[in-house]
Amino acid sequence: MKMISRRIALTTGFLGALSLPLGLRAAGSDPKEKEIWARSFLGKKGPALVVEKWLGPEPKTENRWVLIDFWATWCGPCRKAIPELNGFHAKFGDRLVVIGISDEPEATVAAFNKPAIGYFKAIDTRARTKKKYEVRGIPHVVILDPEGIVRWEGYPLLEGYELTEAVVQKLLPAPASK
Repeated sequence: MKMISRRIALTTGFLGALSLPLGLRAAGSDPKEKEIWARSFLGKKGPALVVEKWLGPEPKTENRWVLIDFWATWCGPCRKAIPELNGFHAKFGDRLVVIGISDEPEATVAAFNKPAIGYFKAIDTRARTKKKYEVRGIPHVVILDPEGIVRWEGYPLLEGYELTEAVVQKLLPAPASK
């Protein structure tokens, strides 16, 4: 699929009316479609998660749904998304592994605590997974099914396309009955 860069004027959210070269969109696609600031893998096998170091326990991801959040401590929108991601971890942790990965140094990420991150976190200072997804703007989230197919991707706070509890609920299989 041929991809083209697109300039958009952001009139809402944290950037105000700033015009930036952002996003990729399939050539000829509807301008009302969701913007994505990374290469699209929707419906395709996503690149393998490469982690330099886990900052805490390493999650078991085999045969599980996985949410990967590319983020940084200096990123205001990333910090704004953390409480929502904490909520996904708390509510869907039996079916969804939530992982935050930063390419910042370990000391920077380890010292970060406002807001506190309650899900799995890791660093990769070489940004290997981030580069494979061609992430150009953060936060960027991908949700992969147990086979590694990307089922949701994008900026989790994008107006009209927010990653909400309802969106996650629709993606995941029903909880196992006890």
